[in-house]
Amino acid sequence: GAMSEAGARESPERDGGGRSRWGLLVTAAVGGSLVALYAVATPFVAPALRKVCLPFVPATAAQIQNVLKMLENRSGPLVDIGSGDGRIVIAAAKMGFKAVGYELNPWLVWYSRYRAWRDGVHQNTRFYISDLWKVSFSRYRNIVVFGVPQMMPQLEKKLEEELECNARIIACRFPFPCWVPDHTAGEGIDTVWAYDLKHSRGCETKSLEITPEIES
Repeated sequence: GAMSEAGARESPERDGGGRSRWGLLVTAAVGGSLVALYAVATPFVAPALRKVCLPFVPATAAQIQNVLKMLENRSGPLVDIGSGDGRIVIAAAKMGFKAVGYELNPWLVWYSRYRAWRDGVHQNTRFYISDLWKVSFSRYRNIVVFGVPQMMPQLEKKLEEELECNARIIACRFPFPCWVPDHTAGEGIDTVWAYDLKHSRGCETKSLEITPEIES
């Protein structure tokens, strides 16, 4: 009885108000899911980081712009290590990159996939639920890292062993301990540091021809 009454009430405006009502319901559901998402993500601990707590702190608009500035005149596949809700991957895809995000929290990965679909870049993005220490990043030429100080020394060593000479690593919030950045942008929490691996390794000049860059 209740369902038939509800159907009778909705039927006269199914083509108009009904759709709006569905839109509101979807919006409310996504909003509610986000509240749950933050609750799950904030205390999330990755065991592979030796019990280093990695709270989900979304990238600011300024951080995203600073990262994109470091990607100008770059090409090749891009990976975001600790991609959170996917905003860096999505922004890079809009610039034309084939972009991949690795994130250990499944809620954030599923939400990232939804955002990429909503923004129309799902064909150029991939999000994986994975422990970063079990992934090889050797195929990537552009690497974005949102890390914490405790993980940076080990990650620096891993990337130096795996990446090719023409790779650029962009660190957000915290720099790497040993590498000297080739470029910086922003200030405070929005600072990003870019490291060109060819300089860190002293690669031969011929390697520079692979991805020519324009110095600012």
